[in-house]
Amino acid sequence: MKIVTALVRPHGLDAVRRALERHAVLGMTITEVGAHEPGHVEVHKGARIEVDLVPRLRVETVVDDDIVERLLDQLVTNLDGGDGQIWVRQVDLVLRVRTGEMGQDAV
Repeated sequence: MKIVTALVRPHGLDAVRRALERHAVLGMTITEVGAHEPGHVEVHKGARIEVDLVPRLRVETVVDDDIVERLLDQLVTNLDGGDGQIWVRQVDLVLRVRTGEMGQDAV
């Protein structure tokens, strides 16, 4: 199993959700985060303001090894302008505390 983490702009969430749903991945965790982007400038009421933290969403899900590459292709295709970052990490064990299920059954 792998954990796939996508860091995207808030308007990119629908594209990520569609890509996950196409691969029958329905469970995900979505967290609002601030990404540090030095030199990012926004204009507010005509004044240029340097913003250190810009809003991003962190979307995480655990998937089978055999769909990771297809899922990544779908995510890259769906995210407009190639904006965002995606990480893939190995998952050694998943345990659903409520039921005691382990491995793929817990996902």
